[in-house]
Amino acid sequence: MTTAEKTPLTPVPSGDHPGTFIGGAWLDRTTSFPSVDPATGETFGHISASEVADVDRAVAAARAAARAWARTSPSERGAILGRWAGLVFQNMHRLAALEARNVGKPLSGGLLNVQIAGSILQFTAGGADKLTGATLPTRSPDFFGFTRREPHGVCAIVLPWNVPAVLFAANIGPALAAGNAVVLKPSEVAPLVIHALVELAEEAGLPAGVLNVLTGVGVELGATLVSHPGIDHISFVGSVATGRLVMQAAAQNLTPIKVELGGKSPNVVFADADLDVAVPAIVRSITENAGQNCNAGSRLLVQADVADEVRSRVVAAMSEIRIGAWHEDLDMGPLVNPVQHERVSGLVTGALGDGVELILGGERPTGRDGGNFLAPTVLSVTDRSAPIVGQEIFGPVLTVETFTDDADALALANGTDFGLLACIWTNDVSRALRMSSEIGAGQISVNQFSDAGVIGMPFNMAKQSGFSSGNGYRALYEFTREKAVAVKLLG
Repeated sequence: MTTAEKTPLTPVPSGDHPGTFIGGAWLDRTTSFPSVDPATGETFGHISASEVADVDRAVAAARAAARAWARTSPSERGAILGRWAGLVFQNMHRLAALEARNVGKPLSGGLLNVQIAGSILQFTAGGADKLTGATLPTRSPDFFGFTRREPHGVCAIVLPWNVPAVLFAANIGPALAAGNAVVLKPSEVAPLVIHALVELAEEAGLPAGVLNVLTGVGVELGATLVSHPGIDHISFVGSVATGRLVMQAAAQNLTPIKVELGGKSPNVVFADADLDVAVPAIVRSITENAGQNCNAGSRLLVQADVADEVRSRVVAAMSEIRIGAWHEDLDMGPLVNPVQHERVSGLVTGALGDGVELILGGERPTGRDGGNFLAPTVLSVTDRSAPIVGQEIFGPVLTVETFTDDADALALANGTDFGLLACIWTNDVSRALRMSSEIGAGQISVNQFSDAGVIGMPFNMAKQSGFSSGNGYRALYEFTREKAVAVKLLG
């Protein structure tokens, strides 16, 4: 299949945008920052930067809109989100180009992310009028007890740059469907697709003030937002270090919070695994989006009996990965910016030595002297205490370790501070179920990477990966609080 067959020709997206959306209006500000193509370093537009004072304005706008939106019929809220989802599907090639160029991923990757985002909005639209409480048993017919789910009010949502469309939909969709108003801070690194999605929300009929956006550079804007006393709930997606700071800020006002942080997800390959299925999925799990995913399959744990074969097949497949700019629509793009490129390259270089051997990559691919490109990289690890084993690299870097038996595999899989996703490759159903119950992760996949094919699967996490079940069948519950009502019947 050619690139042209995979994705229709798409106009080159503009990187210009106001960036600040408050009370239903886009506002220009006096300063701006550039939109930069990760493949070339070229500036292709400018975004007007939100000011710290805009936090008060956005929270006030959300507060003014929150009560009316919460009292809007759940069916009407769902209808608006449903129209919004339809507009996302109608505009998906334009949206995909915005995400792909901004992040640097292949155009087909941007298209997939936008399709997922539209599906999430569609899913949460259908859940808006199905958010229910419970009727509880009583001691006698003279009493009646029930619970109801109510929106928090004004939610602050802070998102990273790696898969902006998906994370936007996974948080904004359930927050709005549940009846909350939102103040959103996207990452300044890649906000363009989010701005376009907000414009489509306007077109779908979302009332002014229900969704507000602040896009700015530096930590002060985000810190002011999450510590604001007018915020009733916080959703944060990002690094562990920043997540701790956000939690500290939330504690000052006792604001409820959910956090989605990092990962170091293992692919655990047993000797009886179907390698023809496993190897391509393992390679995709670390090269998709250049490994810049919290659930990237960055650890390969393979049973010693088949270790040589698996390692050689993975290295061969990763050697064939085609690398290029977003519009070339190949297999993998660059890292998002020079800071990320320097960080990932430095972690690889620093890891080499006793117990860690470079067997593929670790440098720029041939012919890609500009931009933030890094070749797919494989590190063979014999020292289980090597820091690289537990560090979230957030790049196309795979560590390979071997194990002897089930107990050894379990020890390796649980050997990091993270607990996001673990993938088990085996034809033994009993082993798969046993491992799935004993691995400390929020998500387990068997003979596949991630949750492909399951609708409403929660994006759960454990340990230092955070606490959240965004985008799952209970996503709306995370953006509501439960109220208990007890009634004594008189007469």
